[in-house]
Amino acid sequence: MRTDTPWSTLPARDHLLAGAVDAASAPVLDVVVPVYNEEKDLEPCVLRLHDHLLRTFPYAFRITVADNASTDRTPQVAARLAAALPRVRSYRLEEKGRGRALRTVWSGSDAPVLAYMDVDLSTDLNALLPLVAPLISGHSDLAIGSRLARSSRVVRGSKREFISRAYNLILRSSLAARFSDAQCGFKAIRRDVAERLLPMVEDSGWFFDTELLVLAERAGLRIHEVPVDWVDDPDSTVHIVRTATEDLKGVWRVGRALAVGALPLDRLARPFGDDPRDRALSGVPGGLARQLVGFCVVGALSTLCYLALYSLFRLGAGPQIANGCALLVSAVANTAANRRLTFGVRGRGGAVRHQAQGLVVFAIGLALTSGSLAALGAASGSPSHSTELAVLIAANLAATVLRFLLFRAWVFPERQDRNPAAPEAAPAAPSAGHADDTHHELGNVR
Repeated sequence: MRTDTPWSTLPARDHLLAGAVDAASAPVLDVVVPVYNEEKDLEPCVLRLHDHLLRTFPYAFRITVADNASTDRTPQVAARLAAALPRVRSYRLEEKGRGRALRTVWSGSDAPVLAYMDVDLSTDLNALLPLVAPLISGHSDLAIGSRLARSSRVVRGSKREFISRAYNLILRSSLAARFSDAQCGFKAIRRDVAERLLPMVEDSGWFFDTELLVLAERAGLRIHEVPVDWVDDPDSTVHIVRTATEDLKGVWRVGRALAVGALPLDRLARPFGDDPRDRALSGVPGGLARQLVGFCVVGALSTLCYLALYSLFRLGAGPQIANGCALLVSAVANTAANRRLTFGVRGRGGAVRHQAQGLVVFAIGLALTSGSLAALGAASGSPSHSTELAVLIAANLAATVLRFLLFRAWVFPERQDRNPAAPEAAPAAPSAGHADDTHHELGNVR
């Protein structure tokens, strides 16, 4: 999986102001139409989309035809449309792959909002403005059209309906996906998010957008869903069996990468710095209230686990050995749970160091609880099991307070770049020179 991603902190999501960008140099929206051998459908699609955007879209826009190595007259049709319509351009790729086309065009686009739709326009275009509006307003990071939402109105055969629902069920059960429709050809993303996510997406075919959505969701980005009206294209050239096979291979690959922690998604977690839970409260260190709740929940579960293990080990060992073994096992689990749930650290980076520091904290807890047991034994000789448990609970409460302070100040200190004192300035509007550079980089844009 690709990890060569620029990790500089992203600015807060700002509302894109109408008229703030020069329409001649950098449109607000770039709609990509990936095509392969679509000489018949391409012109009606582009003309209809162009007319719809002129009538309804309040911002500057661009339509980019991404030709995936077509062998018919599709490139000539795309070039003719680009010559006739100033807001349309064409891009030629010499290799097939919808994902490859989207990655290439999106990576070179200067528009702050990027979208794509299938050439058959199965999705009602009235959903386009609701799709991109949350991205323009700064509310969301990605947006998808959903044919499986309760209020969607869909016309298609039972075979495709079954395949679509089965595929999304597989995603939910294997990758814990919560979005409802992975493969609807109607999606949008903010450019600053795409710059971080695209280098991590490996697939170049039909699984591209599923992989993009899974990584975005796992990174904690906000995905907006729009119910759509959708009419199946009976002349679709998608090979269902081959596509399904490739998708299942992609599910296995991404699931394995997530399971072993091969993707540094912790660097994408809430990257915009605008999570209200991270805002400083008067007189309270940032994030303290949320961390206390998470720590208490993890601590309560760890205590129950510790007591159960102590009772189990006590059947075959003395109180000190049983206490040490139970505390060691529960401490490792406690550190891992607090690392992920309480302090929001993801990925494998620093995990070994965190566990080592957690063991030091464990040693302090062991000293407190073992000292309490020793003092109890010296005071009463042969205390009952219930008395031992009561003393251990009291000692663990004291150890818990100390553990939280050490975790917060030493093991998982607050990262300065995650809660900056002042928000970064919004990036300046692209200049005409920037647009010229982008045009030059694309090279074969016509």
